[in-house]
Amino acid sequence: MTIADILGNVFLILGSVFLFSAGLGVLRMPDIYNRIQTGTKATTLGTILILIGLAIIHPAWAWKLVILIFFIMMTNPVSSHALARAAHTSGAHESSRTVVDVLEEPDQEMVRQSVGDNADD
Repeated sequence: MTIADILGNVFLILGSVFLFSAGLGVLRMPDIYNRIQTGTKATTLGTILILIGLAIIHPAWAWKLVILIFFIMMTNPVSSHALARAAHTSGAHESSRTVVDVLEEPDQEMVRQSVGDNADD
């Protein structure tokens, strides 16, 4: 077994760990927004690590795998943003543990209170 094989297998194992944590995070997170975030970030990194490991083990495939990595880096964040926007538009509610909804219309009374609080500083 060569150094490249060992290094490639390490990347494969690290990628698998991130993909497992993504699946676990999707099961454990309280609402759709946290699930989307958990699934997207961990699966993007896990898939990229696996593809890097494959490129190290099979250098002939490297350019094809680089194209896949680029495609994943461009599409995963965009698709998760589209899913989160659609969930918000359809009225999916946050968990009680989710603190801030930046897309929600501000309550005018809260705006007046925060302006009044800042005026005292």
